[in-house]
Amino acid sequence: MSDKKDKPDAKSKPLSELLSHIQRELHAPKSQFNKFGNYSYRNCEDILHALKPWMKDGLFVLITDEIVPVADRIYVKATASMSNGKETISVSAFAREAEDRKGMDSSQITGSASSYARKYALNGLFMIDDNKDADSKNDKGELVNASSESVDNAKKEVAAFFSEYTSCIARNIESITDIKAAIESGDITQAAGFWYEMISEEDQVILYRLAPTKGGIWSTEERALILNEFRQLYYGDSPKSD
Repeated sequence: MSDKKDKPDAKSKPLSELLSHIQRELHAPKSQFNKFGNYSYRNCEDILHALKPWMKDGLFVLITDEIVPVADRIYVKATASMSNGKETISVSAFAREAEDRKGMDSSQITGSASSYARKYALNGLFMIDDNKDADSKNDKGELVNASSESVDNAKKEVAAFFSEYTSCIARNIESITDIKAAIESGDITQAAGFWYEMISEEDQVILYRLAPTKGGIWSTEERALILNEFRQLYYGDSPKSD
C-alpha cells in the first residue's frame, strides 16, 4: 500500500480521528533486551522512532516533564501531547525517583524516572499495552495470536487506567502530600483523618489500586497503613483481614 493510503490526511481530519487511526495501526517493536531478566522490552525512544513516519503535515508529538514533590519524595510528571497546531490531546504519567540506585548520581536518577514516566505517558496516549504482546505463548510454549479486537480492548483498558490514575493524583496532590507528611511525622491518626475527610471514596479506591512496584504513589508501608489501620483509627473498626 502507498504511504498516502496508509496514513490519513493530517490537514483535513479532526485530531481525534488521526489519533484513533494511529492507535490502531502503530507498531512499536520491543527492540531492547534485558539479559539478566531474559526478556525484550521497548523504551521511550523506540516509541518515538515508531511515531516519526506519522508526523507530517503539521502533526507533531511533544513531551514535557514537571517535578512534583510529595512529602519527602520526588515524582516526575511526564505529559505526552499530540497536536496539529490547532487541537491538542494529552496524557500524563507519574514516576517516582528511586531513593538510591547504585552507580547513579542524582541527575541520572531523575533522568531514569523521567524516561519511565515519558514511556508510560506515550503508552497511555497511543494505547500501547506494555504488559502483553499481540503474539504470546501459552503454557505449552505454542504461539497464540490474539484477535485485533481483544488487543484493542486491552490497550484501551490500560490507557484508561493510567489516565484515570494520573488525573486522580493531580486533583488530590495536596491531600496526598499532607497524608505522607503526617505518616512521616508519626501522626497516623491525623493521616487517617486526611484520608477520609479530604479524599472521596471513589478516589480512595483509585489511589490505592496501583502497587508501588508499578509506579503507584503509595509505598508498601503506606498501603499497609491505609488498608489495616486508617479505618480502625478513624471509625474504630477492626482492621481488614487479608
